[in-house]
Amino acid sequence: MSVLAAALGASLTVGTHAVDARPPDVDTVPVRLLAINDLHGSLQPPKGARAQISRPDGPATDAGGAAYLAAYVDQLRGQAPHSLLYSVGDSWGSSPIESALFHDEPTVDLLNEMGVDAASIGTHELDEGFGELRRLQDGGCHPVDGCQFEADFTGAQFPLLAANMTFSDGTPATLPYSVNYVDGVPVGVIGVMPSDAPSKVSVDGVAGLQFGDEIDAIDRTADSLDFLGVHAIVVLLHRGDEQATGGPNACDVGDSPARDIATRATPKVDAIFTADSHTQYNCTVDDPAGNPRPMMQAASHGRIVSVVDMSLDRATGEVDREQTQAFNQIVTHDITPDPRVAELVDRASTQSGEVAQRPVGAVTADITREPGTGGESPLGDLIADAQLEAARGRGAQIALTNPGGVRADLLAGDDDTVTFGDAYQVQPFANSLQVRTLTGAQLKQVLEQQFQPRDDGSVLELILAPSATLTYRIDRGSPIGSRIADICLDGGPVDPDGLYRVAVNKFLADGGDGFTALRDGTEPASAGTDLDALTAYLESHSPVAPPAPGRIAVAAPN
Repeated sequence: MSVLAAALGASLTVGTHAVDARPPDVDTVPVRLLAINDLHGSLQPPKGARAQISRPDGPATDAGGAAYLAAYVDQLRGQAPHSLLYSVGDSWGSSPIESALFHDEPTVDLLNEMGVDAASIGTHELDEGFGELRRLQDGGCHPVDGCQFEADFTGAQFPLLAANMTFSDGTPATLPYSVNYVDGVPVGVIGVMPSDAPSKVSVDGVAGLQFGDEIDAIDRTADSLDFLGVHAIVVLLHRGDEQATGGPNACDVGDSPARDIATRATPKVDAIFTADSHTQYNCTVDDPAGNPRPMMQAASHGRIVSVVDMSLDRATGEVDREQTQAFNQIVTHDITPDPRVAELVDRASTQSGEVAQRPVGAVTADITREPGTGGESPLGDLIADAQLEAARGRGAQIALTNPGGVRADLLAGDDDTVTFGDAYQVQPFANSLQVRTLTGAQLKQVLEQQFQPRDDGSVLELILAPSATLTYRIDRGSPIGSRIADICLDGGPVDPDGLYRVAVNKFLADGGDGFTALRDGTEPASAGTDLDALTAYLESHSPVAPPAPGRIAVAAPN
């Protein structure tokens, strides 16, 4: 048991192991830190909008794919005498079918094969609950489906970290940190989840868990590491910022949540890798003592590797910040794929192929998640229509779906065929559909919650895709709480006192993404799953064309 675990009174073992040990013969030890984030079980090269990375000085390039990712990791490691590899959360969850069909065991095997040293826990690692997270850490067969991918699943050979996740009684739910020894010098890494994880994960996924403040967790854990003599400290923060423009090594994130944490967290932290927003940036921020440190993110789906080169003082274990250099490496396809990982990917694809390749319908053109001026997307509208059709037997008149639940574009491909694997990638959670009765006033409140104020004064906009039966107008110039008007059902005005049956996925019904007004719905009824609704709609309406926009009108600015 580690010193910290003993102090906490919990049966935790903090991971420590040596990396590239050599006899001490110099005053400094160079170490290269590599990080990926939001892999989401992407074994094959991603498709659609996720398929490329924009360059600042040329056209976008195809990127990603596990075999190419592993090859770049090997290449980057070979350029440095010592290296560590981290994953910054959402390593799996919302995964393509070749990983998801086997409860993401192939992705854990991939990370083991690449030699990941530690991973922070993201929100999607909790999609199937804490018990399944522990199984993927410790190994063993799935309690319902057994061992389908391999006869003996051994689990992750690296620690899964979350310093601010505890059980409801306050005891640590998992390891807060791990330590690796680089040529005799310890390097500590802290995993941190978003404090608002319960709003991003299903109620079942976070049952019995609670999540503390990110900065408090970083500062507290860094103090513990410092007390134990670990003075080189890295944070894997599963919270990210948006970058409006620029290539992989630009920094245009402004004042935003991850940057705020990166500037306020203890000066004992030397580098911060972020995640969750699926964007790319390479920033340098000043810590509270005025010293610079990198804050980086590597897009998503294995398309970029973030690299930080640091110099450790052998005598003190401190990082010489003036020597730190950082860059984001695009995972292009002009490198020889790693053969061992390619074999793993081929095996997962082959074993899932019969299910994944089953045709379920056809589309006349690409149906994408790209939002229009009102925030609705063609694919979101299609999914809402599919869910309404599936829930009609429960009295549904309206369906609403959240953008975060639509995980991939529905692409026409060469022959316009849509396979089950394609549909699964769009709706990978198999969320149950819930139908609830709302008054017209409650429905308006739900729609008003699409605009959520942030602490920094900005507004988070989460536009729900409506079924064709619902239209309304938004006015972004009006105060929050008064931005929705002209709500109509089948062309007629919605009565504030009238009763309406509304279909949503269970995540939304439980108040996810801040839509707490949906909890007030009455007369709940189940209507299958979102994935079943989509495949049934495709099977009965093919070929399906992209829905015409216009369900959400936008008021002209004053």
